[in-house]
Amino acid sequence: MEGRQPMFNRMRIGIDARFYGSVGKGLGRYTQKLIEHLEILDTENEYVVFLRRENFSEYQPRNPRFHKVLAQYPWYGWAEQLLFPFLLLKYRLRVVHFPHFNVPILYPGVFVVTLHDLILLRHPTLRGTTRSVLFYWIKYGAYRLVIFCALRRAAKVITVSHFAKRDIVERYPFVCHKIEVTYEAVDDFCFMPTPRKTRVLFQRLGLIVKDEKSSENKSDRLVHDILKPYCLYVGNAYPHKNLEIFLDIASCFPEYQFVLVGKEDYFYRRLERQVTRRAVRNIIFSGFVDDSELGSLYRFASCYVFPSLYEGFGLPPLEAMNYGTPVLASDRASLPEILGAAALYADPDNTQMFTQRLRDLLETSETREQLRKRGHEQVALYHWSDMAKKTRLLYESVVQTKKYKNNEST
Repeated sequence: MEGRQPMFNRMRIGIDARFYGSVGKGLGRYTQKLIEHLEILDTENEYVVFLRRENFSEYQPRNPRFHKVLAQYPWYGWAEQLLFPFLLLKYRLRVVHFPHFNVPILYPGVFVVTLHDLILLRHPTLRGTTRSVLFYWIKYGAYRLVIFCALRRAAKVITVSHFAKRDIVERYPFVCHKIEVTYEAVDDFCFMPTPRKTRVLFQRLGLIVKDEKSSENKSDRLVHDILKPYCLYVGNAYPHKNLEIFLDIASCFPEYQFVLVGKEDYFYRRLERQVTRRAVRNIIFSGFVDDSELGSLYRFASCYVFPSLYEGFGLPPLEAMNYGTPVLASDRASLPEILGAAALYADPDNTQMFTQRLRDLLETSETREQLRKRGHEQVALYHWSDMAKKTRLLYESVVQTKKYKNNEST
C-alpha cells in the first residue's frame, strides 16, 4: 500500500499501530488484538494501519480491506509531532484511532484516543527516569501537554476500566461526556510448549529438584512433584509495580522460590542489586520469556502475586487465572473491579498483611481450589471481540456525529 491510495467504499479509518505486537508490550497487545478482531468483524469499512519497521512484517493483513503503511516516526519524538500528521492527511481518513495518548498536536482531523490510565501523572516519581532531573521535568511537562491536547480535541476517549474512567474524569472533567470503557481480555487459549522445552526452561531457572529416578529416555517428561514450589510475577519493574515488597516477603517463605518474569532493563537491574545487597536467595529473575514458555510458568506456579500500586486494567492476573493459577493481588486501583471475587487481596503498603494473605493462600488448599474455579469464571467475562465491536461502534458514531454537525452548520 505504501506510495498509493486504495479505493474506499464506505469509511476510511486509520489506526496508529506503531506500538503493534511485542515491541509495544501491553500497548502492543491491545493494538494487536483490536486490529485482529476488527479484521474478523468489519467487512464494510476500510482501514489504514500505520506501523514502524520493527513491526511492519509482524502484521500481515488477513482482511483485504486492511492495508498497512510504513510510519517510521519514533514514539514521543519531534517527528511524531511534526511529520506524522502529513502522512495521516495523505490518506484522507474519516477518523483516526490513537491507541495511546501520544497524539500529534498538529493533526487537524477527527480522532479517537485510548488513554489506558494516568500512571504517568499519578506517580510522577524521579525513580522512574534514568536521565537528569532537568530532562525528566521537561519530558514530564511535554507529556502533560500532549495528554491534555489529546483529551481536549478527541471526538471520543476510550479507557479500559471504570476505575480509569473515574480517575481521568476527576483530573479532566471536560471529557465526562465523551469517555467510554472497553475492557481488555486474555486469549481464549493457553500456550503450552513441549514437555522437553518446558524442562529446559525450568532447568535454566533452577526450579527442578534433582530427580535420581529419571533416565535419559524420560528426559522430555515434566513431573509436578520434582519442581521446587514457586510464586510468580509477570510484568515490568517500574516503581509503581511495587516489586520491592518481594524483598521482605521472600525471606518469610524460604521453602518457596519467587520467580519475577520481565525483560531485563534499568529497573530490573536495580532490583537485582537490592536482592544481592540483602542476600535474598530465593528470588529468581527470569529475563524475557516467550508466550509458550510463560504458559508453563503460569500453569505450575503455586500462586501469582501482583502487588502493584496502580493499574488501569491489570492483564497479567487475568492471564494467570486463565491457566488455573490462584492470585494474590493488591487491593488498589482497578484490580478489585477487574478481578472481582476471583482473587485474594491485600494492602500493598502493608507488608505484614501481604505476607499473611500469601501464607493463607499457600497453606489452604480449599482457598486455592476456590480461587481457581472463580478465576476461570472471571476470565470468561472478558472478550477481545467485545472490545473490538464496541470500538468499531465508536468510530461510526463519531463519523455520524460529525456528519450531523456539518449538515446543521449548512
